[in-house]
Amino acid sequence: MTQLQEPTPSSSGARPSVAWAGWVGFAAVILAMIATLNVFQGLLALFDDGYFVLRTEDDLFLVDYTVWGIVMIVWGAIIGAAAFGLINGRGWARWFALFGAFWSVVLQIGFLSAYPIFGAILILLDILVIFALTVRWDEARAAM
Repeated sequence: MTQLQEPTPSSSGARPSVAWAGWVGFAAVILAMIATLNVFQGLLALFDDGYFVLRTEDDLFLVDYTVWGIVMIVWGAIIGAAAFGLINGRGWARWFALFGAFWSVVLQIGFLSAYPIFGAILILLDILVIFALTVRWDEARAAM
C-alpha cells in the first residue's frame, strides 16, 4: 500500500490543500456542463419558439427568442472557453470563469418564468462555481 505524499509547506509555512485544487477541477467540469446546457437552451430558443411556452405574455422576459437563442449560444461558448482554461491551469481562466458564472446567473433569469426549477438549478451551479473559485484560491493554486 502506498502512502500519499504530503504537500510541501509554502513560504508562509502553511501547507497547500490538494482538496481545494479539486474544487477548481470541480468548477471547470461544472462550467463545461453549464456551457453545454446554455448552448442547448440557445438552440431550442432559435429553432423551436414554442418550446419555452409561458403561462401569460406578461411573464416574458425577452421579446425575441431568436436573439435570446444567439445570446445563449455565444454565452455557452464563452463559458466553455473559461472551463477549458481552468482545466489547463491557466491563471487568466479564474477571473474569466468568475465573470462568466456571475453573468450566467443574470442570463438564467430570462428562463425562470418558463422553467423555474431548471433555471434555479443552473443558478445554483453557477454559485457553486463562484464558491469553488473564490474560497482558498491561493491554497488551490499552490497545490495544482
